[in-house]
Amino acid sequence: MAKQEDLRVFFSSRDSRCDECQEKLGSGELIALTDKRKVLCLSCADLDHLVYLSAGDAALTLRARKNSRLSAVVLKWSKARKRNERQGVLVEEAALKLAEQECLADEEVRALRRVREAERRKKQDREYIRQFSDAILDLYPKCPARTAKSIAEHACLKYSGRVGRSAAAKSFDVSAVRLAVVAHVRHTETEYDELLMSGWDRYDARQRIADQVDSVLSKWQETNVRHAQKENSEG
Repeated sequence: MAKQEDLRVFFSSRDSRCDECQEKLGSGELIALTDKRKVLCLSCADLDHLVYLSAGDAALTLRARKNSRLSAVVLKWSKARKRNERQGVLVEEAALKLAEQECLADEEVRALRRVREAERRKKQDREYIRQFSDAILDLYPKCPARTAKSIAEHACLKYSGRVGRSAAAKSFDVSAVRLAVVAHVRHTETEYDELLMSGWDRYDARQRIADQVDSVLSKWQETNVRHAQKENSEG
């Protein structure tokens, strides 16, 4: 059996636009390319839940990729060498933290972790995250509060281009909130990432796990459904 090729993303060398959501993408942003050379933002490519780990520490990179169910190689075009060169990887945040714990003997890694966490805290608008989390619980009252907060923190990270930073999300539009929840369920409650990693087309993979996503959402929305049924019967 042939070895599955790594998923790849690229630092854009020019301004462009996502061919699916039409979001503007500036030079230097991470993008994915389809087989038909269409440009996708990481959100539309279902890779925006991953975090960037720059090249430079082989042991940390190896452990992070080993621990991550889904990962992608980050490349950048070199004008001088006329080729794409590896810049780092995208991995799951939990996998990176685990890899860092495995490398705790290295003080430099600990220092880098502190810097990364400090930068992350700066980017989080805590009040907005709280409101977005409340909006999730209004829509899905059975969703664990800790999970709702985690979804909000991920979706609302500043400068990320994620759904929580859109104009619709800032007005707590139901569709935008649902998109954030669906993305979380897709990556954490199903085998979606494993399907992507094994070479599945993302549309086929989404169709494969659609029933699993709907099942989780139904459980989290159960209270709303019952409340609506009660109101209808009383009316």
